[in-house]
Amino acid sequence: MSNLSVQLPGSLYKSLQELAKQDGISIDQFVAIAVAEKIAILTTESYLGELAKRGSREKYDAVLAKVADIEQKSYDQLSTA
Repeated sequence: MSNLSVQLPGSLYKSLQELAKQDGISIDQFVAIAVAEKIAILTTESYLGELAKRGSREKYDAVLAKVADIEQKSYDQLSTA
């Protein structure tokens, strides 16, 4: 484990305390989870961006053209309400 010293505004620290208490975890655990979530988001965003660069609209359209053009079932349609 590594140590990290962070200075937070009082209001942010108070919110952090309250949220950690609501979750029944320590502030250290709460911060570690928050950092892990942020890393996961950024890593996934980067990964999907790289995948998107490999794709092409032409290949997408070619695959879509193979799908039968049939009327949707009522349970597959979005409600207009």
